[in-house]
Amino acid sequence: MGKLGIFAIFLCSITMVVPLVFGVAEGPKEVEEWFHRVSNHHHSNQKVTKMHFYLHDVLGVTTKKVAKPNTTAKSPTFFGETFMIDNPLTVGPSQASKLIGRAQGFYGFSSMEEVRVTVAMNLVFTDGSYNGSSLTSLGHNPVLQPKCEMPIIGGSGIFRLARGVALLNTYSHDDIKGNTTVEYNVILQHY
Repeated sequence: MGKLGIFAIFLCSITMVVPLVFGVAEGPKEVEEWFHRVSNHHHSNQKVTKMHFYLHDVLGVTTKKVAKPNTTAKSPTFFGETFMIDNPLTVGPSQASKLIGRAQGFYGFSSMEEVRVTVAMNLVFTDGSYNGSSLTSLGHNPVLQPKCEMPIIGGSGIFRLARGVALLNTYSHDDIKGNTTVEYNVILQHY
């Protein structure tokens, strides 16, 4: 068998092995089949996953102000001020600890009466068994409170159809620089 034949066998092998290794169907037909399998098994295949990590909100570096209405300067709650984020997620509280992903999205000060933000973000995992998967969180955060609960409303990859909760705890905050490290304890159900 010549080089071309060996190469053809190699390509066929890769084509068969890659879906087995990555394990998540991505085409419309495959996703539809996946939904049918989930529906047929109802809740018997649900998994519960617990995760623990830290988010580092570094103002001006991984968090950028993108909107500030003229009225914000007069508002004691910073109403209307909006930020885009691409914050690192790490295993430990130090920014130098192992990077496992990024929190990407935005938050804006959304209350005229309290210092509170509405957060829309994806927790995109780039390491370990969750690599290539993400969780989506959407909710409000009363930022002056040391603890907060944020809903997990969806996910992708191995977290497809995820729902759950992220319990946030302010680990550290620098009033002068505006930088914050937040501890995340996530509990979710998914298929």
